[in-house]
Amino acid sequence: MHAVEAVVVAFWTMLPAYVPNNAAVLAGGGRPIDGGRTWRDGNRLLGDGKTWRGTLFGTLAGAALALVLNAVAPAVSSGLGLALPRFPLVVALTLPFGAMLGDILASFLKRRSGRERGAAFPLLDQLDFVVIALALTAVAAPGWFRDTFTLTVVVVVLVLTPALHVLTNGIAYLLGLKDEPW
Repeated sequence: MHAVEAVVVAFWTMLPAYVPNNAAVLAGGGRPIDGGRTWRDGNRLLGDGKTWRGTLFGTLAGAALALVLNAVAPAVSSGLGLALPRFPLVVALTLPFGAMLGDILASFLKRRSGRERGAAFPLLDQLDFVVIALALTAVAAPGWFRDTFTLTVVVVVLVLTPALHVLTNGIAYLLGLKDEPW
């Protein structure tokens, strides 16, 4: 697989995982997942930023995007001259839900390390959702995962994601959708 093809496939395949956390911000508010509960250290389990509404909205937005990508895949593949993967229903759900779950787990780790909501946690902030989205998808659809996420594609995802994360968060900050640029 050529470098440009690997970048296109990696970006296409990860779009359903890239969108959920941004979509969750748009849903905003609602009941916190942790219900206000605290851990042994007295800090909140997750905090107010992780809500049931945001998790559901983010997951559904990513799944809807996967289905749209399935619909346009033949035309885009033809136009680009390369085969783009389609998303089976289970994958259309595991990529975005895994992304949301990864962000929730990162929030838990941030609270345990004493970081406040929105505080930077380099690499965890950029790769939490990717690792869990990939792991959940690998378990739920191992054949599809093996065929789609070649070593080259995984490496591109791990390199491309932090750069995209910084760029999109910076844009969201400038638009007033986020309180911090990270």
